[in-house]
Amino acid sequence: MPDTWTARASVATDTAERYAKQLAFHLARKAQVCEGLEGRRVVLDGGTCLLVTSENALELQAEAASPKSLEQVQHVVGSHLERFGQRNEMVVVWTAPTPLPET
Repeated sequence: MPDTWTARASVATDTAERYAKQLAFHLARKAQVCEGLEGRRVVLDGGTCLLVTSENALELQAEAASPKSLEQVQHVVGSHLERFGQRNEMVVVWTAPTPLPET
């Protein structure tokens, strides 16, 4: 069984930085949030999610040790982001979970 599972979502928005900042701030109450060159990484109990901003999208890269943990990370991050973007009818659509190759 692979060590890590991953899923991605690209959420179209011209205010990606604002949403990433709001999401990170909100989740920081129950999770660790680290800012780095790549973006903001949210560290949850079951896995992590990297938030990467661009001019027209917020990229989400979720990773976890199992498909079930990955699903939980996707749910936490995705449901909060959709709630914050409700006025703009924001929808988070994740790719199918895929295993990362073992190293």
